[in-house]
Amino acid sequence: MNSKHIIHIALVFLLISCASNKYGETPINQFQVIGSHNSYKQAIDKHLLDTLKVLYPWANELEYSHISLPDQLSLGLRNLEIDIYADTQGGRFAHPKGFSMIPGQSPYNADGVMNRPGFKIFHVTEIDFRSSCPTLKICLQQLKKWSDSHPNHFPVFITLEAKENSQKEVEEGRSSPTENFTPKLFAELDSIILAELGKEKVITPDFVRGNSETLNKAITQQGWPKLNQVKGKFLFILDDNGSKCELYLKDHPSLKGRVLFVNAKPGDPASATLILNNPKEDLSISDLAKHGYLIRTRSDANTIQARNNDYSQFDAACQSGAQIITTDYYKVSDFFKSSYRIAFKDNTYVRKNPLFEKK
Repeated sequence: MNSKHIIHIALVFLLISCASNKYGETPINQFQVIGSHNSYKQAIDKHLLDTLKVLYPWANELEYSHISLPDQLSLGLRNLEIDIYADTQGGRFAHPKGFSMIPGQSPYNADGVMNRPGFKIFHVTEIDFRSSCPTLKICLQQLKKWSDSHPNHFPVFITLEAKENSQKEVEEGRSSPTENFTPKLFAELDSIILAELGKEKVITPDFVRGNSETLNKAITQQGWPKLNQVKGKFLFILDDNGSKCELYLKDHPSLKGRVLFVNAKPGDPASATLILNNPKEDLSISDLAKHGYLIRTRSDANTIQARNNDYSQFDAACQSGAQIITTDYYKVSDFFKSSYRIAFKDNTYVRKNPLFEKK
């Protein structure tokens, strides 16, 4: 790490610390943060990617990668996204097809961690399989270590996508059959998060609900916790609006006893967080944010905006008031020529949400 990088990180923490002191009594939904999409993702081997581009017209969408989770947090990002695959027996994803397609790639699963049971972390099972933290436990251990070293950090928002491959993906050869999530697996997911991080480091739906009848009433009537109440903590959101969301809610009305928040419809008793990924089209974001919902949106997707140096979606995201803005480009791309890079105007990744600034 060079001296310029060290100075930048020190400046980031100074700015965040000053913001924490200045805005300690501000509810956390009245901030805006920048984070990363598919935060664990490492680069596909160049020769493999070139082959994939011949097989799949959309493969250039995979042409990005990230630094480690702790390094992203040290840079100042306060949102991460993690894709999780169930692997109750172990070994389901230990031998991806993409690794055997091209000789001479760097080692994969050399430590055998993919052979063991547990939730696995990567993007596309057979072709985009490299991860800076290949298992959920490893990811959480990295987060815990970083958080313990920065005990008063601004809360980190983490979206978790419980991945299940479609039959079409399997037939195309880019993905392998996956396990479906079950109530037992979701219970295990909750337990692992609490065990690895510690309950004291997690902002749970129960904590936010407090004495309110429902979670939705809590966030729309009483509001979110204040920054001073949740420094040094993590808030997890299940990124799904279908059957998995319903499954996670089953027997847990208003998310009682659960660890994750969910992407439930506005007005639902369990609704507090929303995933609305296109701020140029999702014109309801501002009104929903004003009503108390915590919203994740995106500044770019599939490398399109970065390749075209197009900031219009990021500008729309900033103006929408969505509290969480994800990007693949908090750093300039290493894969193609572009100056596209996402940060707020002061070169940081956390700011007071302009939607709540007094006019």
